[in-house]
Amino acid sequence: MNFAFNNSTEKKMTVLIKPFDKDFLSVSFPDFFNTELLNAVRSLPDRKWNNEEKVWLVPQNQKSIDLLLENIYETNLFNVDDGERIGDENESKTPENTSAADSELDILTTALKVRHYSDNTISRYRKWVQIFLDSNKKIGANTENKAINDFLKNLALKKNASASTQNQALAALLFYFRFVKGTPVENLASVIHAKKKTRIPVVFSMEEVAKVINNLTGTKKLIAKLLYGTGMRLNEALSLRILDLDFDRNEIIVRHGKGDKDRRVMLPQKLIPELKAQIKVVKKLHEKDLAEGWGKVAMPKALGAKYPSGCAELKWQWLFPQKNRWKNKLTGEEGRFHIDESLVQRSVKQAILEAGINKNASCHTFRHSFATHLLESGYDIRTIQELLGHSDVSTTMIYTHVLNRGAGGVTSPLDRL
Repeated sequence: MNFAFNNSTEKKMTVLIKPFDKDFLSVSFPDFFNTELLNAVRSLPDRKWNNEEKVWLVPQNQKSIDLLLENIYETNLFNVDDGERIGDENESKTPENTSAADSELDILTTALKVRHYSDNTISRYRKWVQIFLDSNKKIGANTENKAINDFLKNLALKKNASASTQNQALAALLFYFRFVKGTPVENLASVIHAKKKTRIPVVFSMEEVAKVINNLTGTKKLIAKLLYGTGMRLNEALSLRILDLDFDRNEIIVRHGKGDKDRRVMLPQKLIPELKAQIKVVKKLHEKDLAEGWGKVAMPKALGAKYPSGCAELKWQWLFPQKNRWKNKLTGEEGRFHIDESLVQRSVKQAILEAGINKNASCHTFRHSFATHLLESGYDIRTIQELLGHSDVSTTMIYTHVLNRGAGGVTSPLDRL
C-alpha cells in the first residue's frame, strides 16, 4: 500500500505512506512539514517515531489507516482528490458521492470550532457523523430518533462498541442535528443512552512507584516523577513550557488541559533542583539553536500574532524539547517540538516489566496512584478533584474504591480460623 498526498498549491506538500514491515506503515513528509501534519500523525494511538529512518510508524490495520487518512484530510492542506495511490490509476470520483456529505461535514467542523471544541473531539465527531451519513442516505421528517437508535443498536450489537464509544457517537449525532441540520432531537428520553460500567483504575503501591521510577533514567525519569508528583496527564506534562513553572509560588500551571481547561497543581519540593537543572539544559540548547539561526517554537492558538517575537524567547520553549530539530525541506526552516509521547510510554512500559510488576499499568497509572495516595493521606475529595481537573466530583470518587479501607482492608473470616 503506497499513498502520496500532494497539495496543488505553489508550495509542494507531500505525505508519503508506504509499508515498513508486516506490522507497521511508515509515514513521512519528504517535501514539507508543519505542526498540523505532525498532529495528524501524533493523535493516532500506538504510533511510534523511528529515529533511524526518520519516519513515523503507524499500525498496519484498517482502523489506524482510516483515522490517519481522515486526520490528513482534516488539516485542510489537501483536497480529497489529492490522495493518489502510487502505481495505480486514480479511481473516478463522482460529485454525488462527495458534495452534500462533505458540505455538511465542513459546516459541522465550523460549528465545533466556533464553540472551541478540541481538535480531538472535532475529529471524533466528524468520524461518527460521516459513518452515520454513509449508512443513512435519506432521513425523513421526524425520523431522526429512529435513525439514531438504529445506528446505536448496530454499534452495540454488531460492532461490540463500549458504552463510552456509544455515548460519544450519540453526542456527535445530537450536535449534528441541532447545529447542522437545525432540527434538534426533542424527545431525548426515547434515544438510547448506554449505561457506563464502573471500572476500578490500576494503581501502584508507593513501593511500586519507587521501583518503576528507579528503572528509568534521564529526562524520562524526571517526567515520571512529575506525573506521580502532580497527577498530570502525560500530554499535559510534555506540553509544559518554561513559563508554566512558578518556583516562587510552588506551583505549576497546566494550560489547555482536557476540555481546554487551565488549572494549577503543586510543584513537588524534591523536584525543584532537577527542574531548574532541566531549564538550564533547555537554555543551553535554545542558545545553540538561536546561534544557528533557529530557536523559534510554535505558539499556542493566536498568541503567535499577539507576540510575534515571543516564539524565540526562552520562556516559551518546551520544558522537554525533542533531541533533534525537525526540518522543512521546502523552506529550510528548522525547529523543535516537545518529546513524543510514545518515547516515554515505551520507557515506562519497559520499566514496569523490569520492576516485576504484573499489572496492566502505563504512564496514566501514575495519575491514578497520585489521587489514591492523596486520599489515603487524608486529603479531601474536593481538593483532589481540583488538582486532577475533573469537572464533576463523581469522576474523582472512583478512587475511593481502591483505598485500603475497602476490600483490601477487611479481614477475611478464613484468616481468623
